[in-house]
Amino acid sequence: MGNPGYGALYVQTLGGFSISWEGKTITAGVKSRESQFIYLMQLLLHCREEGVSRERLEETLFENRDLGDIRHALRTVIYNAKKRLRTFGLPDINYFEQRDGIYYWTSEIPVVEDAAEFERLYREAEAEEEPEGRTGRYLDACYRYTGEFLPSCTGILWVAQEARRYREMFCGCVENTARLLKQSGDFLQMEELGIHAAKNSPLLNWETVTMEALVSLGRYRDARKFYDDTAEMYLHEQGLRPSAQMMDLLHRLGDQMEHQHGALDDIQRRLSGSGESGPGGYLCTYPVFQGVYRMVERMMERGGQSVYLMLCMVVDGKGNFLEDDEVLDELTGRLGDAILNSVRRSDAVSKYGRGEYLVLLVNTTREDCDIIQERINRRFTAGRRTGVQYYVNSVFCSPGR
Repeated sequence: MGNPGYGALYVQTLGGFSISWEGKTITAGVKSRESQFIYLMQLLLHCREEGVSRERLEETLFENRDLGDIRHALRTVIYNAKKRLRTFGLPDINYFEQRDGIYYWTSEIPVVEDAAEFERLYREAEAEEEPEGRTGRYLDACYRYTGEFLPSCTGILWVAQEARRYREMFCGCVENTARLLKQSGDFLQMEELGIHAAKNSPLLNWETVTMEALVSLGRYRDARKFYDDTAEMYLHEQGLRPSAQMMDLLHRLGDQMEHQHGALDDIQRRLSGSGESGPGGYLCTYPVFQGVYRMVERMMERGGQSVYLMLCMVVDGKGNFLEDDEVLDELTGRLGDAILNSVRRSDAVSKYGRGEYLVLLVNTTREDCDIIQERINRRFTAGRRTGVQYYVNSVFCSPGR
């Protein structure tokens, strides 16, 4: 127990290293030649409960250098460290106690270390039996983790071992928290958790937590943009492609996601890379539609078929895309019904976004496409100051073929 008359020494070891006492940062301005002071403080403050042997201190501070009197060198480092600590206003006591060849940080000055606080919160969450309390404790632990343990010292063996231990602990913490948040339907917290995890433990696919939360919230356009941004970041900043897990999640969520409005040529390029059928055309999810499209492309290699891809968009009387959410939702449903009842059962239909549908017209002509558009217009526009805008491309002449 520390002396109640003394304040606490605040130590950051996650995402960086610093020591603060009464608002002053003790490690500020430390020069490279004073690195032994840093190594000494890191080791003794982090291992304050079990202590550190003299041999381990000597190995860490001097890296097995051939010194004439290594024990004298250790005493010199400790003496200079005491001077530095007194300079910053710490009470004039013995900071480094030695008992049976083991060095300890003094029990008179309490230490608050972020890594230890993170581990304490994690252990408390693991022991908590009440689901709501457990979720709260897990969240507290997750946000206490702010980066790799002593990231500038990963070449030191004991640091690398502890960094791996805390990283594994954080991964378990995020996985358990995400599962609990998903079970309780708290997708806003789940979204923020994924962002925090990806920032503080990158390249571990935590973006999947955020993307799943966005889709569960019905924010499909945000989910698609988040995926595209993540893919670009991995490729351009890290030289990596999104993981198989990220790709698998995108496809598994395809039956919920509505894709961003875009030019038909761009849509077609993406396509080239179990829904249920209603009356008329075959209504399917986007991933299924994509598979149908690719299969039709293969079948066309034998020739004898004419296939067209049609994009149908709800627009206002001036031909502008609608932004009114309530009106657009109702018109999207009406457009889908109009399309399904205007095409053949062999034609595939997929909702591409709010107010947008893709139609794959197999074994048809350009003139038939015009006839189908007229059918859709008759079923959709009666009594409405809205319309449908069409874009048509021949699959045989698709870009990149």
